[in-house]
Formats: sequence, structure tokens, C-alpha cells
Amino acid sequence: MKSTKMLSIASSAVLFSALFSQAFAWSIDGVVKSKISGRLLPGVKISTFNIAGYETTSAEDGTFSLSGDGTAALASIKNDNMAIHLEGNMLTIYNADARSLRVSVINPLGKVLKENELGQVQGIVTLNLGNLAQGAKFIRLNADRFSSTYMVTDKGVKPLKKEGDLLPMLQFSMDGYANKVYQMQAEVETGITIEMERPSSSSSTDIGPIISSSSSNNSTVSSSSAGNDGPVVVDCSGKTVKSNTDETIKLTVQGSSGQRSFIMHVPSTYKGDTPVPLFIDYHPIGGSSEGQMKDTKYKALTDKEGVIALYPQGTTKTMGPGWNVGPCCSNDDDLEFTRAMIKYAREKACIDPQRIYAAGFSMGGGMSNHVACMMSDVFAAVAPAAMDLNRTNSAQCTKARPISVINFRGTADYVCKYQGGDSGYNDGLNFLGAEGTFKYWAEADGCTGVPTTNSNGCQEYSNCRDGVKVVLCTKQGGGHEQGDGNIGWPFLKQFTLPASFVK
Repeated sequence: MKSTKMLSIASSAVLFSALFSQAFAWSIDGVVKSKISGRLLPGVKISTFNIAGYETTSAEDGTFSLSGDGTAALASIKNDNMAIHLEGNMLTIYNADARSLRVSVINPLGKVLKENELGQVQGIVTLNLGNLAQGAKFIRLNADRFSSTYMVTDKGVKPLKKEGDLLPMLQFSMDGYANKVYQMQAEVETGITIEMERPSSSSSTDIGPIISSSSSNNSTVSSSSAGNDGPVVVDCSGKTVKSNTDETIKLTVQGSSGQRSFIMHVPSTYKGDTPVPLFIDYHPIGGSSEGQMKDTKYKALTDKEGVIALYPQGTTKTMGPGWNVGPCCSNDDDLEFTRAMIKYAREKACIDPQRIYAAGFSMGGGMSNHVACMMSDVFAAVAPAAMDLNRTNSAQCTKARPISVINFRGTADYVCKYQGGDSGYNDGLNFLGAEGTFKYWAEADGCTGVPTTNSNGCQEYSNCRDGVKVVLCTKQGGGHEQGDGNIGWPFLKQFTLPASFVK
């Protein structure tokens, strides 16, 4: 690289900023059949397990095809408008905006030929790659803590999947057959054969009775409403976290076999001079902290209000990184991990301990329901999506106080069925169902009367102990989807944890 120069953002050729910003795409097709008889299976419901919003059904001849353009889960770099163009030896980066930008030129064997470090870039940057342009196969941009990799082809520069993104995990489900999970290994897969089996005779859809809410309420500690239990004074001095940062934190946590990690996202609107809410967002099974940070429908809303968000990384027991919600899907103590994350965040940032909230998608929704059961002395309110309480953890629920809960569910969710029941994986998970979970929380929170339809079209119990609310937002025909932040965030932030519970 011979020279580096900054050009005005008003320079010509800004039109390239949109040409190469499309997100990474994936596709898969194949056939589904019975493992025993070889019969082709029509009507098999196929959904993405770790990415929201993609589903299909196998055809009469057992064939299926599913693809995604990447817009729902596989985004590119920090600045959505950042793009590159290579013409001859000249590399142009459009809409650059970073305190630190590293440009790497990589050959077909993956060897880094050259790296160039730039500081405080904004606008359009041009680099002369010289002879290296002839051997370039990939161009990698690292803008602050975010990265994107582009492939150099004879038709231009094509963005690749962001490093760390997981490929789709698919669930195949059909009445009379055990559910089947398939993890994609490449961006494009064709001619895949999925073999489904009848469930083993030892599996059972009855994991035992649900302990009634009156039993779990015997251990409930009476608490004042937030309005009569004054605010906790928080000293913001000495906090070291910086705004506009995404840092991966690793902690040694009691009850976990190895170090645990999470992303601590601090928006640019965080000032550090006044306490802000803390929002924890759990990823789906087979997912990742990075993936949930991209996919969640809450980030754009909480960022505007200076809210600090934590995106924890689960650990693997069976089908990929997940959560220990009893009896699935991790061997680690995720409650202790959650407490450790919160402790770290409160030490480093100016957090309001009365405004700590949880949400999550799929198994992450199960985990946010789980912490409502087991950590109501920490969380002010929770917003699970696409997964319910199961018979095991609901029976073990030890609430310290009533807690507000809003669940988001789709009636056509193939992964976690709206009506509940056995998960289909012989993993011991037997769900209460959307309405069963709704009723459970209403009884556990001492709600009276019948639910009404609120302004968002959701069913709501509003006459509950200590001013809490229990809500079920049902999307007719909705599938396995992330929670609606436009409904969930306004719901969550109206609640505070009573000061008497703050430690």
C-alpha cells in the first residue's frame, strides 16, 4: 500500500454505498423420508431453530426448499452503509465512520498479505493496493470492534458472512415422528436427505404434575409496590465503561465448567452521569450472543435511551449453545452466570438496580421465563418470546415476589407449539403451552378477574398483586419469531424492582 488519503464525504461515487451492502444469504433443499420404510414424507413442517422467521412444509413428494436473504439475522458491519469498491489497484471505502479502521488484504490461501491501520476515519477512504490487488481474494474491514469480510471476484466485491455468525439450524417436525434437527454446514446445500424416526416407546409426554400456584406462593415474600418503596440512590462516580462500545467479557463463574462470556453493549447515548436500565437478552439454542445482538427487536429502542444491554453466550449439552432451564439444555448454572453478569455490569457502569430486565428468543425465551421464576428478586420484569415454561422448572419455581411478564407467541410456531406438550426430542422438556404459561403466571402473581384485550391487542391481567401485570401477545398464524420490541420495551420499562430487594 503506497498511500492513504481521506476524501470529502461529498465526493462523487457515493452511489456505490448501496451496491455492496446486501447481507449474507443462505439456501438449502432436499428430501424428507422415513428412516425405517424409506417412504417420502409430505407435510413435514420445517423451521429455522436459531434464526427467526423462516419456515416451510415438505411437498407431496417429500421435497423441500428454504432460503434466506440474510436480512433477518446475518448483517454486516457496524455502519450499515459502509461499503467497498475495488477498481484496478484502487480500493475505495464509502461511508467510513470509526475511531480505528484496519484494512486487511488476504490471498486465496487465507494469508494476510498486508494490513493498514487508520485512525479517526469518517467519509470516504481510498487506498492504493498496488500489486497486491492482483493477488487479493478477500478484503477484511475491522471498524472498531466490528468486522466484515468481502470476497474479490471477477464480477466485483461480494460481502461474506460475518465471522462468528452461525449457519441456520433447521427443525423438522411431523405428528407421529420424533423431531429432527439439522445443522447447516455450508451457505448453500442441495440434495440433503433428512430421515425421520418414530419416537421411542420410552418417551413420555407426562413429566409429572404442575405444582399449583398456591403451593409456590407459600414461599412468596410480600413486597410493596414500586410506588411506595422509594428509589435506590446510585453513585455513578468511578465507573469505567465507555459509551459506544461492544466488549466481550469473560468470567469464571461458580457452577460452570469453563469461563463464561457475554457481550456488554454500551450505546453512544450512555452518558455515565445518571443510572440507566440494564437489559439482558438471551439467544436461542444453537445461537450466539453476536447473533442475538443483531436479531433482537429491542436494541434500536433501548439504544435511544442509553440502556446498557448484555448478550450472554450459552453452553452446549445437546443441540448447540443453550440454557439450563431444567432438564435441558446445558449442564452449567446459568442463574449464577446471570448474577455474575449483573454484578460485573453494576461495577463497571452506572446501572439502576431497580430497572433490570430480561428478554430472549426461543430457548432464550425459555431462559427469560426461567429467571422470572428463580430471580424475581433481581429482575423488574421479563419479556420471553417463542418458548414457554416447562413442567419441571414451573414446578420448581421459587418466586421472591410477584413479577410482571409479557410473553410473545405465534399460533403456527412449529418449534415450540402454541398448545404446549412434549418437545419431541426426548430431552424431558414438556411445555405448559402459551395459554398454560399465561394462566400459570396469572395465578402465581395473584391476579384476579378475567384477562382483557389491551391497546396492543394482547390479553392482559392487570389486577394482580403489587401492581404487576401478566400479558400474552398472540400472533395468529405467527411462527417461531423474535419478540416485538415496540410492544415489549414500553411494557418492561414501566416496572421497577422494589427497593427492599436491591442488594
